[in-house]
Amino acid sequence: MAGIQEGSEFGIGDFVLLHELSLAAFMDNLRHRFEKGRIYTYIGEVVVSVNPYRPMDIYSPAYVQNYKDREIFERPPHIFALADNAHKTMKRQARDTCIVISGESGSGKTEASKIIMRYIAAVTNVGGQREVERVKDVLIKSNNMLEAFGNAKTNRNDNSSRFGKYMDINFDFKGDPVGGHINNYLLEKSRVVHQQEGERNFHSFYQLLCGAQEGMLNDMQLSRDPRKYKFINQGGDHKVASLNDKQDFRAVMDAMKATGFSQDEINSAWQVVAAVIHLGNIEFEGEDHAQVSDQGESSIIGKLLSVSREAVEKALCFRVIAAGGNVVDKNLTVPESYYAGQAFAKAMYERLFSWIVGRINDAIDPKHAGYVGKNTVIGVLDIYGFEIFDNNSFEQFCINYCNEKLQQLFIELVLKQEQEEYMREGIEWQHVDYFNNKVICDLVELPHKGVFAILDEACLNVGKVTDEMFLDAMSQKLNKHDRFTSRRNNPADKTLEHHRDFRIKHYAGDVTYSVPGFIDKNKDTLFMDFKRLLFNSSNPVIKSMWPDGAKSVTETTKRPVTAGTSFKISMIALVENLASKTPFYVRCIKPNEMKSPVLFDDTRVKHQVMYLGLLENVRVRRAGFAFRMPYDRFLKRYKLICKETWPNYRGQVIDGVKHIINQQGFSSDVKYGKSKIFIRSPQTLFSLEQAREAKMPSIVLFLQRITRGALARKRARGMRAVYLIMRRYKRYKLRCYALACLSRFGNARSMKDYGKGVQWPKPPHTMRPTVELLKRAHLRWRAFMILSRISESERPMVRLKVMAGDVLVGKRADWGVKRTWDGNYLATTKDNSTTSDFVSQVNGLKNKDGFHKVLFSSFVKKTNKFNKTADRGLVLTDKFIYKVDVKKKFKPMGKGTPMTEITGMTVTPGKDQLAIIHLNGGNDLVLCLENPAQEERVGELVGVVCSHMHKILKRDLKVNITKNATCMLGGKQRTVTVKETTINGGPVFKKEGETLVLMWPNA
Repeated sequence: MAGIQEGSEFGIGDFVLLHELSLAAFMDNLRHRFEKGRIYTYIGEVVVSVNPYRPMDIYSPAYVQNYKDREIFERPPHIFALADNAHKTMKRQARDTCIVISGESGSGKTEASKIIMRYIAAVTNVGGQREVERVKDVLIKSNNMLEAFGNAKTNRNDNSSRFGKYMDINFDFKGDPVGGHINNYLLEKSRVVHQQEGERNFHSFYQLLCGAQEGMLNDMQLSRDPRKYKFINQGGDHKVASLNDKQDFRAVMDAMKATGFSQDEINSAWQVVAAVIHLGNIEFEGEDHAQVSDQGESSIIGKLLSVSREAVEKALCFRVIAAGGNVVDKNLTVPESYYAGQAFAKAMYERLFSWIVGRINDAIDPKHAGYVGKNTVIGVLDIYGFEIFDNNSFEQFCINYCNEKLQQLFIELVLKQEQEEYMREGIEWQHVDYFNNKVICDLVELPHKGVFAILDEACLNVGKVTDEMFLDAMSQKLNKHDRFTSRRNNPADKTLEHHRDFRIKHYAGDVTYSVPGFIDKNKDTLFMDFKRLLFNSSNPVIKSMWPDGAKSVTETTKRPVTAGTSFKISMIALVENLASKTPFYVRCIKPNEMKSPVLFDDTRVKHQVMYLGLLENVRVRRAGFAFRMPYDRFLKRYKLICKETWPNYRGQVIDGVKHIINQQGFSSDVKYGKSKIFIRSPQTLFSLEQAREAKMPSIVLFLQRITRGALARKRARGMRAVYLIMRRYKRYKLRCYALACLSRFGNARSMKDYGKGVQWPKPPHTMRPTVELLKRAHLRWRAFMILSRISESERPMVRLKVMAGDVLVGKRADWGVKRTWDGNYLATTKDNSTTSDFVSQVNGLKNKDGFHKVLFSSFVKKTNKFNKTADRGLVLTDKFIYKVDVKKKFKPMGKGTPMTEITGMTVTPGKDQLAIIHLNGGNDLVLCLENPAQEERVGELVGVVCSHMHKILKRDLKVNITKNATCMLGGKQRTVTVKETTINGGPVFKKEGETLVLMWPNA
């Protein structure tokens, strides 16, 4: 519920629910909510808005969705709720609605209207129609133009609307905007020629000077300094901290283009603004006959308005009079010329503003947009609030009359709505005492007797009629009216000045008006000379603004309606229009004069509360019954506080509501309508809310328990389903993978490479470890198939070749893989003709050292630490390495070196037979293998050593393949390289400096 759902710390969200109905209680609640950052409060369905004077993050798309299609009391108070209610009423009931925004200058009326427009734009055009989007864009951007040409800085507000605006937005049957229409009221055109200290002229003048390009200003003969121009420099400093005139000028230009203004129309509008600026600088001279002092200014004005300089000067200094069929030029005096120039400037600007409003209306007219069919309307009224200044003139009189009419309508419609609801629900209506301000409206508008009628009569009189004479006439005719007084009627009231002041007791308070200027402003005199001047302009845009200039000089013209009567007629028409619609209200309040976001001025706010009639509104709303709610919503909200209705009530809804009320003991404080329950006092509602709040924790715990159990069971069912699906899916993927493997590897046995080149299918993620095992099994099977073609006797040799290949493949050009490896070459006659001597020596060593088998033997060239080369025999057994002297019948040269002393090997990448066996102790074996058949045996030696070392040490032997080998001889590190030589005397080691070089025959 909007009134109380925010929490007690934020006060009461609906003034109707105040415990005590008094001005003090009203002010306390309003102040408390403002200090807590709650700027919106309800009076029933009326929104009271306090200007926060700071940006607030309460208008985002998330907030829009929070209030969209919700009842007004379902969410905390917000202007979105009112906008949605108006749109919803219009859409669902096909009834025209209107939103009336009122309040004094600076209270946030214009901002409220823009927020409403943005909300309506956000919740409509779900289908994304281009034309609807265009209309929305024009409706929103039109604000930029209206604010530029109709708003000004005042001492109360930096962006004050100096005109009244009523905008109708047309919607189709889907609730999407298809067009609109704007009516403007009482533009404060006197501001064009005069501003009070601290105020500015309309924004458009300063935006032109600050934002236009240099070329545009040069064409208009303008400089950027507003102080040079009389009509816009009277208020003092033209700079406003909260406004950016340069940026706003660009926004206005963009808005004009988006609205459909042509470039000629845009240029013409700014030319009129420039002409008004120049018109203020025209000076006149002469005694009896006025003349323009500086023809330069009149030439510029003529150029801007597309008329001749002579025509401009004639219109300013002469008046054309037709009498008895003759046309006479009457000279004007200097004061008359100044008056005529000011009237001309005001009229030009007013016509320009009306023309801009007309062009916007053309752009958003549903008929021009091609829409045909029934449409409904939401009207938005943003109009000036009640004004009481130190000096109140004709404009304030009209504005305050307007507010009287709206207040009269407001009270009548609120009462009417209340009466209609009571009648619909069958509740007896009780008379409500309230102040009816019809007496004040009659005082102003009554024919023959009202202020406007007396003013018009004074304007129609022949001869010199002064404002003092008008005041005397009012004092005479209204002397018995209790709402009117003047110094003549009440000589004892010294607050009223003789021959100047009169006072009207408005509903908002007493206002003293000064009559000087009333007659002049009411006549709103503009000579036909100016109308004919601009009608004859060669600029078609300017010409179209002055259609009444088409009349000839001799043609008899009807006396124009006075400004007061015109405004009265427009107000009566506006009120009739609003009365035909379902109204919604936004009452704007200005918290202080300092534009401070924290200051709450009780005196200023109290004054506004009084003249807005807010307390009267609460009193009317609370008459009889302070609160009402549909039965179904009441039952849903409060069923938890009654055993008979919790958790679900099966009977009639109204019976459930009665159970709740009777159990709580409030039957004497309520009435039952046809669809709603009516509660008389707010205390009853608060008691219901307290009972609900007391029950809420246990209900929440119960709902949490039930919900958690339901969610847990749902989650468990879901998990079981997930696991079942996962199992079935895994089986399916396993079958698919098995079939894919079978398809690819089914005939691997008949393949030449046994499936080595076959691409494995991509396995499922969960099968990757299994697939790795399958790949290893396939490799083992493939190895088995390959080995099955190799005889048992050849397999040891194959193992040695595999070991050597792991080290040498891709690193040494030739490593003897294609030949048969015999191993013990010194025991064969192919290499050794004296095998018996070798066998005898090996047997002796076998008996002595206890080794079992010769792994490798060969003739070698060996070098030592003294760089001497000798022919030797190399014998590798399963335990020792022996060097034998081939020239002494293979006699061993010392003890054998244990195989475990081997730390590594080094060979070269070439075809040479260099081999270095690295040993512990710093004395490596540096050898070059030799054999009569000149076979490649380095690879066999590497395979034998690596295989045996892996067998006894369970690790791989480090083998280096490099052209520049290093070794240790006699504890010193030496470098060994290989050089090819053409001398075919066999390989030999030589010393070159510190390097050992194996000279290898290239033949």
